[in-house]
Amino acid sequence: MTGNFYGIGVGPGDPELLTIKAQKILSDIDVLCVPKSRLEKDSLALSVVKNTVSREYQILELEFPMSRNQQLLEKCWSEAGAHVAAELLSGKNVAFITIGDPTLYSTYGYLLRYIRKNHPEIITSTIPGITSVTACSAFIQEPLVEREEKLAIIPAAYNLEDLRTILDLFDSVVLMKVNKRLPELINFFKEIDHVEAYYVSRCGYPDEFATNKLEEIGDKDLDYMSLMIVKRRRGI
Repeated sequence: MTGNFYGIGVGPGDPELLTIKAQKILSDIDVLCVPKSRLEKDSLALSVVKNTVSREYQILELEFPMSRNQQLLEKCWSEAGAHVAAELLSGKNVAFITIGDPTLYSTYGYLLRYIRKNHPEIITSTIPGITSVTACSAFIQEPLVEREEKLAIIPAAYNLEDLRTILDLFDSVVLMKVNKRLPELINFFKEIDHVEAYYVSRCGYPDEFATNKLEEIGDKDLDYMSLMIVKRRRGI
């Protein structure tokens, strides 16, 4: 008999934002899959689990490099999928944890597709988590959208070429993981007067930080766990 496979969003970083359903499943699984961009780095998702669930796990670390090399990525996804499948086929229940939500820019999607394609007999379940997008909006106390407004979410690390057009089409725009392109973005928004841009860093952690005064952001405030919420000014 095969085990069950769970994709679990653990929220933006605050352990108190882990859902009751996620906590219940995490209290009962056998193997915990921990995604990392480099094997030597600490896992943010694992730190959330350790702060909320009092038990030991068999840990399966899975490396997903930060790369745009499609051949390398597909090789890593297949290797990770094979490791996870081996545990599931041995009868163990396995959970893959991810910061935020497993359906929003998460490596979980690639792993899920591998399992469902190669082992359709395995039961899979996806447990949603609070996203960084909604957590950051709550932190700055600014609604993302209201009434008939439109929202766009963009991976800033890969695509800013169409940003001016997107800002014309959408009332609110969220730029994900902006730390490496923040100087470029600060200069860009100096020329755009019909929007207000908020920078939010490490939302859900003790050192969380937010500001709409982009010119005052220092190097110490830059972090991988950061995003920008850009809203069209009212009446424009």
